[in-house]
Amino acid sequence: MNMKHLISKQTINSLSKLNGTIRILSQYPHFHQNAPITTSSITPSICSTKCRTDLFQPQNPKFGKMESWGSKRFVHTAEEMVSESETESEDDATMNDFLSRFVWIMRGKLVEVYPDFEKKTIDGMLLVIVGKVVSELEKGGFDQMMGSAVAASEDFSEDLWKTVWEVSNVVLEDMEKAKRKEKMKNFLQAEEVKEMCRFAGEVGIRGDMLREYRFKWAREKMEESEFYQNLERLKEEEEKSAQEGSSYGGIGAMAVEQDSVGAEEEPKVVSLPKRRGKLNYKIYGLDLSNSKWSEVADKIHEAEKIIWPQEPKPIAGKCKIVTDKILASQKEDDASLLLAEWVELLQPTRVDWINLLDRLKERNPHLYLKIAEHVLGEESFQTNIRDYSKLIDAHARDNRLADAERIIKKMSENGIVPDILTSTTMVHMYSKAGDLDQAKAAFESMRTQGFLPDMGVYNSMILAYVNAGEPKLGESLMREMEARDIKPSKEIFMALLRSFAQRGDVNGAQRIATTMQFSGFQPTLESCTLLVEAFGKAGDPDQARHNFDYMIKLGHKPDDRCTASMIAAYEKKNLLDKALNLLMELEKDGFEPGVATYSVLVDWMGKMQLIDEAEQLLDKIAEQGEAPPFKVHISLCDMYARANAEKKALQALGVLEAKKEQLGPEEFERIIQSLIAGGFVQDAQKFQGLMEARGFTVSEQLKVTLQASRTFLRRRPSVR
Repeated sequence: MNMKHLISKQTINSLSKLNGTIRILSQYPHFHQNAPITTSSITPSICSTKCRTDLFQPQNPKFGKMESWGSKRFVHTAEEMVSESETESEDDATMNDFLSRFVWIMRGKLVEVYPDFEKKTIDGMLLVIVGKVVSELEKGGFDQMMGSAVAASEDFSEDLWKTVWEVSNVVLEDMEKAKRKEKMKNFLQAEEVKEMCRFAGEVGIRGDMLREYRFKWAREKMEESEFYQNLERLKEEEEKSAQEGSSYGGIGAMAVEQDSVGAEEEPKVVSLPKRRGKLNYKIYGLDLSNSKWSEVADKIHEAEKIIWPQEPKPIAGKCKIVTDKILASQKEDDASLLLAEWVELLQPTRVDWINLLDRLKERNPHLYLKIAEHVLGEESFQTNIRDYSKLIDAHARDNRLADAERIIKKMSENGIVPDILTSTTMVHMYSKAGDLDQAKAAFESMRTQGFLPDMGVYNSMILAYVNAGEPKLGESLMREMEARDIKPSKEIFMALLRSFAQRGDVNGAQRIATTMQFSGFQPTLESCTLLVEAFGKAGDPDQARHNFDYMIKLGHKPDDRCTASMIAAYEKKNLLDKALNLLMELEKDGFEPGVATYSVLVDWMGKMQLIDEAEQLLDKIAEQGEAPPFKVHISLCDMYARANAEKKALQALGVLEAKKEQLGPEEFERIIQSLIAGGFVQDAQKFQGLMEARGFTVSEQLKVTLQASRTFLRRRPSVR
């Protein structure tokens, strides 16, 4: 018999609003591991004599031995129920789903308590219980049924009625979960979620991490959809209440009249006709009455644990106190004992660990990194490679190289090979720290595993080569990028061009400048200045002037730095007349020399021992309100030492000694040579020691000069 004939249309309508019912039922605790079922006497017309004597004996001891029935639920969705009639309404399907689940669970409970009863007797018991449930639903739904869960029934005992109430809660909860799971499946297939997953796959996210992200995005889309649906529902309710407000008096009077009439009517007795044969539940033609389907249901539940995201365990009592202590700990505290106690109390899974780490990250980021590293060794955490890579990336972002290397060492000790994300993080970290050897090792490891570097990895490695003074190796990586149709950025071109220019490598600088133009980057004032600088350092002032004039032809107005580079190119060949002519031409166009240009001229005048002219240029720099650059003090030391101006040489030498960490090997040798030429041998030897202390090697020529100065030259008193 179809269950829809057991209840009135009013009951069907009330059950169709399961969402509201679930919210009401959720206010009561209903997760009991062993819910006892006892019954009292019942009307003789409904049940047989055997039912009255056996089923409804108070405090049956068998009920105390019932196992947890929550783990033996038979769950199937409303969409899987196939009705006898193809025209069954949505309300009928909801009611059938509810009664089907309810009868299935109650049958299992009755069979466990009364294993010796015949199936016919069990069916009779079920008909009595279902009849009472339907009767309560007709009276007022689950609201009234729950409000008087113990005293409302005259036929059932307190324990039996409590169990009926709990089973109803479980059924409604399962129906709501099934509904949300089906809804979640639709959002997992949403186009926006698929698009984000495709993008994540393109950037290298794979496996479990991609799966977690997909569920996260789908859940966010579902919550967003439910939020807007609730807004629409509230809007409709407000509009409806506004429309009904005007006729409130009339409607209230009609309601009072209907209530008075209904009070006079005697309640109708609902009786259940006898069912012939066994209860059959069919889904898509399969008979699910067989006990083998309970095993299938258990397997379904196990599979759903994998598909449906788990929730952390509730924390209460002593475990909550320990958790608060962990969250309140400081970075320098030893939290291992608290964590061990927390593990013993909670018996956490990976979800519980992640929940704790998320709270730590929000409250105390420094402690989070320490606890997260400790958790890597916990078996219950189920550590994977992504946990290592997250910590490595966090340390690398803050330049904590030693901490990151410690995580990498733990990773290798556990036999975990870095994936593309971890290798990429290592390349960025070592490149940023200036450790070229480790960066190259991480880069080659990535290639060995078959991973193709992306643009970010190439950029980091090229900058590492540039900072290490090997622009040619960086250029080879740039050519590799072009072969893979990866267009280098303008910053990479400029970094390589600047490196070649600083070393006076004209060919390399021209190659980079030409490649830039073919890549669509037009010459700028910066790129033209670097070419002028490259030719100037290479001692080719003619080509430097050619690039200088070409820059002006392109419409770029020379600035102080560019002009200084051109004057420095003329200084290499001591072409003072051409330099002065250039300055005069530029001044006609409104150019005014700045600190950079004056600094080059001071150096030039110092080399020619034109002390008065050099000091006039120093006054020009002072007039602009700036202190002389550090390189000017090198020029002044060279000039005054060779001119035997002890006092001024002393001042310049004191500045250089205070900032010796800024001196390079070429600057050290120039200072030592000038001190030897001026007869300040002791100061020359002192700066030789400073040079060697910095790790620079003294050239053989300078060593010979120092030895000769100690042997043949007349010693002068030290200026120090």
